[in-house]
Amino acid sequence: MSIPNIITLGRIMLVPIIVWAIVSSQMEVAFAVFLIAGISDAVDGFLAKRFNMRSELGALLDPLADKALLVSIYLALGIWGDIPRWIVILVVSRDIMIVTAVIVSWLFDKPVEMKPSKVSKLNTAAQVAYAALVLASLAFGFNPAPYDMILMGLVTVFTLSSVSLYLVEWLRHMSTIEAK
Repeated sequence: MSIPNIITLGRIMLVPIIVWAIVSSQMEVAFAVFLIAGISDAVDGFLAKRFNMRSELGALLDPLADKALLVSIYLALGIWGDIPRWIVILVVSRDIMIVTAVIVSWLFDKPVEMKPSKVSKLNTAAQVAYAALVLASLAFGFNPAPYDMILMGLVTVFTLSSVSLYLVEWLRHMSTIEAK
């Protein structure tokens, strides 16, 4: 267990705290914990790269922690009506499709290499920014317009683009399977 992996595990353990804070209307706590999670993501990435502490476990845990955090926040905010449910469905469905594709690849003994594209990184950045803006507006009582609509538009475009690119790459990868 490396320090970056321990930090990543800590970020995963923050997920239920953020969800509790959102459903308990403790938005200041939710926003603060979200900031801590974001800082921890930057710190574990820096340590892994700067001090050559990269590991296979870290390569699996880091995106898992990011997805667990974002999906949980989107679900909680969507259930409580703080963000539109259609954006929740879009964000969660993308992740379900990608995870399903990875599992199917493993089942066919054709594991697909998971390398995030630039569009996927932009998608994650837009999702994080939108979640942060919504949490901040709820915590500090300000109107996020028009920035919330702009970020929602970016999340929509990048989510659809990202899942489309992943799907095309996955189909290309899986097309080499021979029929028996």
